[in-house]
Amino acid sequence: MSILSAMQDKLDSLHPKERKLAAYLLEQPLEAVQMTITELAGRTGSSTATISRFCRTFHSQNFPEFKRKLAAELAGQSGAAQYQDIVAGNPLPDIVSAITANHLRSLTDTTRLLDLAQLRQAIDALHRAKRIDLYGSGTSGVVAQDFFSKLIRIGKAAAVFSDPHMQMTSAASLDSRDAAVGISYSGETPETIQALRCASERGARTISITRFGTNPLAAVADVRLFTSSSEAGMRRGDMASRMAQLHVVDILFTGLVSEHFDEYVPRLESSFQAVRRYITKEE
Repeated sequence: MSILSAMQDKLDSLHPKERKLAAYLLEQPLEAVQMTITELAGRTGSSTATISRFCRTFHSQNFPEFKRKLAAELAGQSGAAQYQDIVAGNPLPDIVSAITANHLRSLTDTTRLLDLAQLRQAIDALHRAKRIDLYGSGTSGVVAQDFFSKLIRIGKAAAVFSDPHMQMTSAASLDSRDAAVGISYSGETPETIQALRCASERGARTISITRFGTNPLAAVADVRLFTSSSEAGMRRGDMASRMAQLHVVDILFTGLVSEHFDEYVPRLESSFQAVRRYITKEE
């Protein structure tokens, strides 16, 4: 989700002073990115402390970072299409164009939301973990399965669960040496929330991958990773949101292997050769 969309979504839940600040940013974003924090405080009748706190609410460490993100968003707004839903009788060329635009927008929005410090913590937790549990249901379960297939290729002791009972059973056996990842676009899937909470109570390092914003799954996680939450409507089949989740998974996996190259690349090569020999034998 874009910063402007996120501010609009959270407007009613903000503190009055932050709400006034958000209203100004929504009305005059181009002016705001040219201001210093002191100038913006004077223009909106707020304090620099309020602005700094506001920036952290929207996943920026400080005002300069917030301005960079907002400026990048404004620069890309001209001609940017909204997410497009499935339309009856749409010509195939238009479908190809619409789905491609949806996916590109989802990846771009998600990239803007990613917090590098949180990504770093997630990668460190996955590397240190003796065992990694992955929880997800429905489309998020497919994403969890994809992450599982990547982790076992580098020799990580990973397991993926979509059944609620098995999620809880496995979570209950974790300890401080382990990590658990809960994946849910809405962040409101009860089974995934309960499993991640159980893993946290057992001392495991917990990671959530959810849509941007406040949600129950992110609330119980030690590390929170957010994806674009602009996709709405029941006809899309979670297409763009799935791409966004896979984008985060690919970043985590690539970061993990890149930072521990000498340890993981030989394992990748070994698993590749093992599968290759099996396929060759079958043929």
